[in-house]
Amino acid sequence: MEVETERTGLFPWLVMLLLPEDCYITFFEDFNFLDIPCLKVALSKGLGLGIIAGSLMVKLPQIGKILASKSGEGLNVLAVLLELAAISSSWAYSFANSYPFSAWGEALFLAVQTVTIAFLCMLYNGNQAGAVSFLLSYLGIMYVLLSGLTPMSTIAMLQAGNMPIVIVSKLIQAYTNFSNGHTGQLSAVTVFLLTAGSLARIFTSVQETNDPMLVWTYIVASTCNSIITLQLVWYWGATKEYLSRQQSKKAE
Repeated sequence: MEVETERTGLFPWLVMLLLPEDCYITFFEDFNFLDIPCLKVALSKGLGLGIIAGSLMVKLPQIGKILASKSGEGLNVLAVLLELAAISSSWAYSFANSYPFSAWGEALFLAVQTVTIAFLCMLYNGNQAGAVSFLLSYLGIMYVLLSGLTPMSTIAMLQAGNMPIVIVSKLIQAYTNFSNGHTGQLSAVTVFLLTAGSLARIFTSVQETNDPMLVWTYIVASTCNSIITLQLVWYWGATKEYLSRQQSKKAE
């Protein structure tokens, strides 16, 4: 009876928000902190929540750069839209499969921020009507995908198309960087965090969903994000010089 009381207290309740009851027993009643299966669960949950917490602000530096410069220079809008499609389909797929929030929660926050980036790029490119139409259309599409109106087979097909979408979106951005010889307003903080997050998601997807489609999506995303990361490092000096020239022109 005493054990049951302990498990219904505040501490057990908090722990079991993250871990299954058997792992709570293993860690805090049997004091076996070296149990490999439970350690994997704990690591996966911790990484998942860390990724979600990071995703709350991962693209804010990019949004800040666009707002400060009133320009989406260096960002390829098509690449942003393709990335949004990939993020949104992963969100819908995971939600439809009732995967734990810790396995996909960042998709929600990344989608909101990516929508904002696309909207601002269109807005500052002078396409105000297009920006508003895009935003309303996206909200409508996500309602249809998340409300249960869309068959699971369709959502699975969208998720299956994620890998080529991710590849194309990142390669478009990589080509834009290569063509420009700099990365423009592309935020290094955002790119680095996205790369780290996608790498960590490989492990959490294996652990929490064991869904090959999701795992391979994150493997592909990690590879592509790494290419952009390398470009940021390679073009660092050229980008600083370019942005400095742009600031000088505005000052004139």
